[in-house]
Amino acid sequence: QVQLVESGGGLVQAGGSLRLSCAASGRTFSSYAMAWFRQAPGKEREFVAAIRWTGIDTYYADSVKGRFTISRDNAKNTVYLQMNSLKPEDTAVYYCAARTSIVNYVPRVRNEYNNWGQGTQVTVSS
Repeated sequence: QVQLVESGGGLVQAGGSLRLSCAASGRTFSSYAMAWFRQAPGKEREFVAAIRWTGIDTYYADSVKGRFTISRDNAKNTVYLQMNSLKPEDTAVYYCAARTSIVNYVPRVRNEYNNWGQGTQVTVSS
């Protein structure tokens, strides 16, 4: 089973940038998908971005399009989330997720992922 560890969170001013990393270990990647979700206090966990481990398909929530970019480095078994033009409403705990069963599209629903990291806090001040 794949293990996921997020890093790169922190405190940043509005308009700033952060780059989150999700390091995977335990087994090699195949055709499953990776995603970022986030959860703010008092809110449900929501989808942010996803990418298939193979191929180039990506999907973004409307709220982050044009500001966030998800990418992967197969050699490092790592998925990244580059976050630019951050807003206070981006403040949340960001979770990395993986789907380990075959998929030929980009899942963007929480229950389509079966492995989760511990989360990393992102705080955007104004």
